[in-house]
Amino acid sequence: MSAQRYEEVMARKAEILLKATGLDYSAFSDGPLVFDYEGFLSSTGYDLETVQRIQAATGVGSTPLLELPNITDLVRGISSPGQGARLLVKDEAANPSGSFKDRRASLSAYHARQNGYPGLIAATSGNYGAAVASQAARQRLKAIIIQEAFDSQGRGQPEILEKGRKCEALGAEVLQTTVGPELFFMLLATLEETGYFNASLYTPFSILGIETLGYDIAAQTRAAFGKYPDVVLATHAGGGHVTGVARGLRRAGATATEVVAVSVDLEGLHMASDHDFNRKSFTTGHSGFSFPFSTWPDRVDVPKNAARPLRYMDRFVTVTQGEVFYATELLARIEGLERGPAGNTSLAAAVAIAQEMDEDAIVVISETEYTGAGKSPIAQLEFARSMGVEVINGDSADDDPGRIIAIPTGLDQLRVTDVDLDDVRKRYVKRAAQGLGRSFTGAETRFLADDARTDPGTISRYASASP
Repeated sequence: MSAQRYEEVMARKAEILLKATGLDYSAFSDGPLVFDYEGFLSSTGYDLETVQRIQAATGVGSTPLLELPNITDLVRGISSPGQGARLLVKDEAANPSGSFKDRRASLSAYHARQNGYPGLIAATSGNYGAAVASQAARQRLKAIIIQEAFDSQGRGQPEILEKGRKCEALGAEVLQTTVGPELFFMLLATLEETGYFNASLYTPFSILGIETLGYDIAAQTRAAFGKYPDVVLATHAGGGHVTGVARGLRRAGATATEVVAVSVDLEGLHMASDHDFNRKSFTTGHSGFSFPFSTWPDRVDVPKNAARPLRYMDRFVTVTQGEVFYATELLARIEGLERGPAGNTSLAAAVAIAQEMDEDAIVVISETEYTGAGKSPIAQLEFARSMGVEVINGDSADDDPGRIIAIPTGLDQLRVTDVDLDDVRKRYVKRAAQGLGRSFTGAETRFLADDARTDPGTISRYASASP
């Protein structure tokens, strides 16, 4: 890739993306910051009922809601009398490609076919690639998945390579890159060359597809227990999962359900660092994505991100790598469900949070995902050791991203660390102010207040505070 070629393609970014999505972002924008969020989502013409019909036609959705009685009993055994909420999990591994990402891909694939695109392209190292490949096959379309897969030494994490294998098994062409800025360039160049649809993780099609997950959780919990869940935990990376699930819960009437975003704590590791890239054991659902996307959601491959997590999360917590590995083994050995690892991020947090709640409360883990050879704890831990990461049994406080993975020895060692949402909001406002280089207008203040789920006065106070 020559510097000239890179600059030429990047200069055509807006033109390429318009052709590749059919979405005129400028029609909903009012200046560099404000845009009509709800109008933008509704402009696609797909309401909830239509999305449900589209998904049902390709076997997506209506997945089982499974109770976890054995884990619930264990949690109650270490909780105070009368405490220990009932734990349930939405088994999204029952979707065609094995994760909730099928919901995310289904509408993009349908829309692409309806509008004459010959195929779909997605830039992702995760389950979304398999979902795009699966849904493209169901719509008789081609698919190209672009993975950021290797460090400069050509080493690829077992989990990423497993997902690439699955994409190929489902008929997609997989293009793999090393860590760095070439990923977005390759996406734009390939979109331009092929005329395929940009099945981005962050378009309205993606978010509307996930809404059915939140709706399903609310409806199934109410049908089984006569009430909506008290808490739903959603693994948080780029924000689409939290956004879609929360919107779906609200559409179903579960407005009082607390939405808890959960990420693996990878503090100290930089996702764009060649050195750090393979010293993490999780390719998604971690703080290396969730913090940047929460504080600046528009750092994506489309002009405006339809995933706006600050609008929807009631609580944001982190867990450690070791706790997620422990939860993965717990689910397999105690409930007979081999799943993971990303969904087990929320499971690890649910074990800790359930102990804070009454026995009659209901906690739902929003998703499971398929597992495979490269996604198993054994493969991931062996790779970590090969990268010089020490794997020990110990308290989660000993976990040190990139250096030590501390796997707990008991359920009572699982805990959560709360993220200060006010601090996240402040960082978002500061980032917006820095990008503008001037004071906010009244319209910008009101937009930020909606986007950060606060009031205009707080936005003004954050904007005027010292860095």
